[in-house]
Amino acid sequence: MPSQSQPRARALAAATLLLSATLAACGGDGDSKDEDLSAQKLNWKDCPAPADSEGGGEAPSPLPGGAEWQCATMKAPLDWAEPKGDTIGIALIKAAASGDKDDRIGSLVFNFGGPGGSGVTTLPAFGSDYAKLRSRYDLVSFDPRGVGRSAGIECEDDEQLDEYFQQDSTPDDEAEKKKLVENVKAFNSACDKNSGKTLPHVRTTDAARDMDLMRQVLGDDKLHYFGISYGTELGGVYAHLFPEKVGRAVFDAVVDPTETLGEGSLGQAKGFQLALDNFAKDCTSKVEDCPLGDTEKDVKDRIATFLEDLDSKPVPGLPPRDLTQTAATNGILQALYSKDFWPYLTQGLEEAYDGDGRILMALSDSMNGRDEDGEYSNIQAANVAINCADDKARYSTRYVEEKLPAFRKASPLFGDYLAWGMVGCTDWAVAGQADHPDVGAAGAPPIVVIGNTGDPATPYEGARKMAQALGKGVGVEVTYKGEGHGAYDSKNTCVRDAVDGYLLDGDVPKTGTVCS
Repeated sequence: MPSQSQPRARALAAATLLLSATLAACGGDGDSKDEDLSAQKLNWKDCPAPADSEGGGEAPSPLPGGAEWQCATMKAPLDWAEPKGDTIGIALIKAAASGDKDDRIGSLVFNFGGPGGSGVTTLPAFGSDYAKLRSRYDLVSFDPRGVGRSAGIECEDDEQLDEYFQQDSTPDDEAEKKKLVENVKAFNSACDKNSGKTLPHVRTTDAARDMDLMRQVLGDDKLHYFGISYGTELGGVYAHLFPEKVGRAVFDAVVDPTETLGEGSLGQAKGFQLALDNFAKDCTSKVEDCPLGDTEKDVKDRIATFLEDLDSKPVPGLPPRDLTQTAATNGILQALYSKDFWPYLTQGLEEAYDGDGRILMALSDSMNGRDEDGEYSNIQAANVAINCADDKARYSTRYVEEKLPAFRKASPLFGDYLAWGMVGCTDWAVAGQADHPDVGAAGAPPIVVIGNTGDPATPYEGARKMAQALGKGVGVEVTYKGEGHGAYDSKNTCVRDAVDGYLLDGDVPKTGTVCS
């Protein structure tokens, strides 16, 4: 099922007792009453291995030079309307600045998107990419509320999720439509049953208020911020609520803040179709023969035929699961996020055509947060919970059917899949907050907004819309002519110079700067 920031199929993976024990050990859920949360002292310790809800794995490795990652838990109000009421724990991770103390600017807070992504897991994975920024900043990230160890949303169990992600997400008749709606309703009911107390309090506005508390607890007068994908929406909402507290901020892979959930899904259909077109062009333009077809049209036609065949006859995937049409589509979408994944997509399609769907299923599992042991992180459960709490729209099957022609025109391959994803919030237990976020930030300092012309998940046009919505003199638009989701991690020198120059030295790039 799709979202404004990533195509998704709803997932979860949480062990309630383990999660509760972890939070309790780190000073998690409790009763705040008269405690001044802005005065709390964080107890930084060596980081444990990520919890199952964060994706599992090993404790983060030291940074080059031997610097260790440190973790802590910050108390925040469960309900910001009752700041003296119950609290939840917000999991944090930090790598101290590597340069001279006199050159230290403060903390640089990252959000890597989703919504639903664990910053505690993601920042160490990309830590070396931000080594230059660490010369003057403590690098900090966090699990936003509802994510991972921060009161992580829990819905269905692993076995149920295996079945859920295999379902037919592009129904062809009334029986299939009914089944899809029933499955979504069952998933949403499980979220309410297992996390009903938290569901009303995972809106982006809540996470933005958490970030301002984080700024104070970290000892910073201003919030210096690097937001990617959904993180740009979170950053925009923060700038709207606290314009006078914005420090140096960069938005990369920018969400269009002017779109409704449905408009965002249609934009993604166009974006992923563009990425598929570029993938097919790249494959067929190489000196050696493209194993997927002789022309761009051949490549795309063969993929379409393959997916159509899977609707009635799946092929073996990762035992004991078969590769269904939904899993294959999800795997293709995952591979289109980055040009670095294109070789895997080529190999995965080539092998799937011969009856081996393991690579495409592994790509799909990656999207859904499933590890090799069959355990799910809570990335998709949190994704649903945050989006449904944010977005007011609730779409019926009739509405989807009316919009199908527009989605199919935008993407013959992905249109149906992304259109039917709009029913995901229909039976959600909590009302959505608004049609789209308010990011107007008059009075804030410049915010660098980077759009990638080949971005499938957050189409390029969103950067200009964000820059305009932030307000005159605030949004500074930079264009990267490239492929994939985001620009900074492409390692393009022009983009890196623009971002590093602003964050490290305060040099605002010229609006309209183009990098290629």
